[in-house]
Amino acid sequence: MEQLFHWFDLMGIGVFAVAGTLAAWRKQMDGFGVIVLATVTAIGGGTIRDLILDVPVIWLSDNSYFYAIFGATALTILFVRKRLTIPNNALQIADAIGLAFFVVMGAQKALAYGTSDFVAIMMGTMSGVCGGMIRDVLCREIPLVFRGELYAVTCIFGGLVYTQSLALQVAPLPAMLAGMLACLLLRLAAIRWHLTIPVFGRSGQIGK
Repeated sequence: MEQLFHWFDLMGIGVFAVAGTLAAWRKQMDGFGVIVLATVTAIGGGTIRDLILDVPVIWLSDNSYFYAIFGATALTILFVRKRLTIPNNALQIADAIGLAFFVVMGAQKALAYGTSDFVAIMMGTMSGVCGGMIRDVLCREIPLVFRGELYAVTCIFGGLVYTQSLALQVAPLPAMLAGMLACLLLRLAAIRWHLTIPVFGRSGQIGK
């Protein structure tokens, strides 16, 4: 099971690296900027989570995380160079997939270190959103999590499905898949139908 968790982690890292690379491509960054953006997107949230949990930051002792980042970045660069256009929602979809992986893996790691379900959901949400927040700040954009469209809420929902599935004695793997699917489907629905929470308008009014 530990090996499976590791592969899930690497898949989330790879997908978030793709999202970071696409963001760098949209901003026409140079090669160094691409690597920086892909890396902070991929490991930023997990690093902050581990520091808060006061546990070893996993990538300090495992180079496979960087191999996943560099491999995903290289493949994405090759892909975008062969295409004249990239769909407008490609970044959001890649981000949604990475979100689903990281929310559940972040919650799983927190539970493994003895936290409550509530704290595990918070750690899972932090794992999912913080890397993207750093990416968006570096791109001089308002982070997705603050733009009104359902984002952090989808993380909370996915974490809730995962932790409560475990509480109902569902086996770890089906519980993880259920949490990932719940987060992913809700996020894709938010992208497709622009599901939002109330935000402040320019006049200071609360609006949709």
